[in-house]
Amino acid sequence: MWNNFYLSTFFSVYCFFGVFFESTVSCYRIEPGTIAGIVSIDVLLTLIIVAVTYRCASFRHKKVENANKVYMNVRANCKKK
Repeated sequence: MWNNFYLSTFFSVYCFFGVFFESTVSCYRIEPGTIAGIVSIDVLLTLIIVAVTYRCASFRHKKVENANKVYMNVRANCKKK
């Protein structure tokens, strides 16, 4: 998401200096649909990364809880003997 911000800032500054120095080179025009598509894909990928990270973290947390339960059971079995 920040990459899009930096990219748009770069192009804005580049176009400003192009106009300021009266260059004959015009700015590249990006259509609004293209920008909307880039932002949409960025949001979608961010949500996918967050979901995968949450899933992996919750799975690891469950393994830790189950490991403690097994340890407690083994310990209890050792005391019975």
